Amino acid sequence: MTSALLTDRYELTMVEAALKAGTAHRDSVFEVFARRLPEGRRYGIVAGTGRFLELLADFRFGDDELRWLREAGVVDRTTADWLADYRFSGDIWGYAEGEVYLPGSPLLVIESTFAEAVLLETLALSVFNYDSAVASAAARMVSAADGRPLAEMGSRRTGERSAVAAARAAYIAGFGATSNLEAGRSWGVPTMGTAAHAFTLLHDSEEAAFRAQVDTLGPGTTLLVDTYDVPEAVATAVRVAGPGLGAVRIDSGDLPSLVAQVRAQLDDLGATGAKITVTNDLDEYTIAALRAAPVDSFGVGTSVVSGSGHPAAGMVFKLVARRGDDGAWVSVAKKSADKATIGGRKSPVRVVVDGVATRELIRVGSDGHAAGERPLHVPLVTAGEIDARHTGAEGVARARLHRAAAVAELPDQALRLGRGEPVVPTVYA
Repeated sequence: MTSALLTDRYELTMVEAALKAGTAHRDSVFEVFARRLPEGRRYGIVAGTGRFLELLADFRFGDDELRWLREAGVVDRTTADWLADYRFSGDIWGYAEGEVYLPGSPLLVIESTFAEAVLLETLALSVFNYDSAVASAAARMVSAADGRPLAEMGSRRTGERSAVAAARAAYIAGFGATSNLEAGRSWGVPTMGTAAHAFTLLHDSEEAAFRAQVDTLGPGTTLLVDTYDVPEAVATAVRVAGPGLGAVRIDSGDLPSLVAQVRAQLDDLGATGAKITVTNDLDEYTIAALRAAPVDSFGVGTSVVSGSGHPAAGMVFKLVARRGDDGAWVSVAKKSADKATIGGRKSPVRVVVDGVATRELIRVGSDGHAAGERPLHVPLVTAGEIDARHTGAEGVARARLHRAAAVAELPDQALRLGRGEPVVPTVYA
């Protein structure tokens, strides 16, 4: 299925006008970056690279798409004929998926002709804005959980395709599993899930529901204990599953005190190995508030798929350089108030001292790096050929590992949830 119409009309009208003006084939460099981080955030996490590359591979205008574009009067015949042969043939570099980004970070650079590259604006922004927002929020939750596992379970709180993207992004950011099966099939994200309150309500008694679940899934399953009375349900769970009960889940109530009570009751009943997982409208702040409670794992829904209040990362797609008529590169930039950009091709590095990042250095118009500088751009597409290492389940696994390494080199203050400046400054040179 083509991804070519997952775009805004003005990209095609710009191509049509540029073809008529003779400027469509000028070599151009576009960047994706965020002017600022969401309020209170100290860093962001790049996510969506693998999804973008797979969508790029399917960016084709077939007969049905071209017929509709002509009949709807979107483009003229000359432009439709050009679109019929569209194949991205340029180069793309970017921050590795899972990398930390900061205000101004050129996290994606697209070099091709103007017409080839400008068509990718909406596709790139729709992927990176959402996926990076989810991953950035999820990374804060991972930090707040302080080593305890988290599961993403927000499919019912977003669009059906966004749910898959969110599960993927959260996993890259450090979540351990998702409830979404398509994310498991498409991206290799571990899946989890047992039963909802409806399963308990289906049966004549809570005990009957627990026995049905244990008979099917074994005593190591997780039993939901807050449908009726929590202490009674915990006692029933241990009676049915025995001391080998895997876990209980709590989805409501005053969690700090309730969790402590449940932990004490489980221990008194001999189920000392049973875990406690909580799933009650959690975000990074409620997770942090439970740091001292005997919670073993967390399930997060709405907050993670909505970017915890920031559902888009604020990224933009801007032309920063083009070739002039003499063949030389010309830096271009906006001068609009509050939206000014910095022109020119850029080479970003992370300056690391004794294993700790101290700044992000962005060289304009030059490249290379010195000792103690970690280059941030990696090739993603070369002459139209996609680097398959960044796609599929393998790409997700690579991104997850890279995220862990990138976050590990941040200063300690990066993990604080309070308001503050970006964790390291961005410096242009």
